[in-house]
Amino acid sequence: MTLTGAEVAQHNSKDSCWVIVHGKAYDVTEFLPEHPGGQKIILKYAGKDATEEFEPIHPPDTLDKYLDPSKHLGPVNMATVAIEEKVETAEDIEKREAVALRPALAEMYNLLDFEAVAKRVMKRTAWAYYSSAADDEITMRENHAAFQRIWFRPKILVDVEKVDFSTTMLGTKVSMPFYVTATALGKLGHPEGEVLLTRASRKHDVIQMIPTLASCSFDEIMDAAEGDQVQWLQLYVNKDRDITRKIVEHAERRGCKGLFITVDAPQLGRREKDMRTKFTDDGADVQSGSTTDNSQGAARAISSFIDPALSWADIPWFQSITKMPILLKGVQRVEDVIKAVEAGVQGVVLSNHGGRQLEFARSAIEVLAETMPVLREMGLEDKIEIYVDGGVRRATDILKALCLGAKGVGIGRPFLYAMSAYGFEGVDRAMALLRDELEMNMRLIGCTSVEELNPSLLDVRSLGAHGNGVPKDVLSAAVYDQLRNPPQRSKL
Repeated sequence: MTLTGAEVAQHNSKDSCWVIVHGKAYDVTEFLPEHPGGQKIILKYAGKDATEEFEPIHPPDTLDKYLDPSKHLGPVNMATVAIEEKVETAEDIEKREAVALRPALAEMYNLLDFEAVAKRVMKRTAWAYYSSAADDEITMRENHAAFQRIWFRPKILVDVEKVDFSTTMLGTKVSMPFYVTATALGKLGHPEGEVLLTRASRKHDVIQMIPTLASCSFDEIMDAAEGDQVQWLQLYVNKDRDITRKIVEHAERRGCKGLFITVDAPQLGRREKDMRTKFTDDGADVQSGSTTDNSQGAARAISSFIDPALSWADIPWFQSITKMPILLKGVQRVEDVIKAVEAGVQGVVLSNHGGRQLEFARSAIEVLAETMPVLREMGLEDKIEIYVDGGVRRATDILKALCLGAKGVGIGRPFLYAMSAYGFEGVDRAMALLRDELEMNMRLIGCTSVEELNPSLLDVRSLGAHGNGVPKDVLSAAVYDQLRNPPQRSKL
């Protein structure tokens, strides 16, 4: 039976709360107390079409997966649903004008250009979520600055007419030595969300890591892949291990080629820029059974299912439930890389979560420079694959990581910014710019293949000199969004 808008509209209170999502009605009355984002946001749309609010945060199959089938009320004749007139806010007008005044795509010459445009055109809450980092955001800025304390020692008079920067990651041949790392809530930046990144990854023959907290469903992202396109899964481990097991087994059945377990987030860090926006969108119940305090921004509103009890003792269990290569994402010291080798995992990602977790965590590139000599001395360099992420904005950053011994480099925020500013075409151009930069810089340092990259091509003597001797980074400073003081409250 098809419901009418008037029938749904009668159920507009906490005692009887129906909502419409994607043309279907759901009775969420009993779910109100359990909703991760609190009751208020659902009651705002009680008896109404909540699709527009639901879409950027939740994968489309969330209600079908996690709401009891008895609460699925059936299709709604959307022609009978009252359309509420939207009042254009000052922010709406500002953003619309900013979109109209965007530079031409051809004027985007580097990844920081996309960030500058995204900052102007994105909704305030979306920008705050994407751009925020922990506490005073020192670690986030250090991630980028650390690369600038490494200098090249280029070779000359090398025949570099033909250069090849393809490489292999976890057995997969890729055209460039970077991958699209996992970032949450893609639809905050663009209606297509993560599937847009899937398409761009396919075009440029790079690997996409699928995030646990994606706006699109896992199956949507997998279905968007074409041919033999390779995707990995990033996993936040749920307190309910049965949920975790089902996610891992499903990913393996669907053809995921790597399991990246996030190990640096037993609790999400304080991202104060995000918190100050008073994020009110409902929390993404990507995994069920979670509770949250959404007064502290989007990050807290979507993450309370994460298990702080995750430990080394859990690694054998993961090895027992999957044949996918297992990598630990968020390793920050050489001692733990050695432990990972001993635990028998296939790799690690040296990462501080983009500066969004522990303030004053060292950059991944600095940890890499410390780690690889130790592994070589112990004869372990071929026992595990090492990846890095955080702060990468140029092909020179990628090449420095590879010279130090990384198998590949994860890039996250820059592609979100490109997507938010220009959609698919933006991500396409961002990847093409990196390709051009890689070709040029491989020639300029005198290397024709990734295999030729080695530590002798670098001067890392200044790497540990935090905050000293670094030229002012004008481009980065221009796009960095400083933390704002809280608004002053009237005493009246």
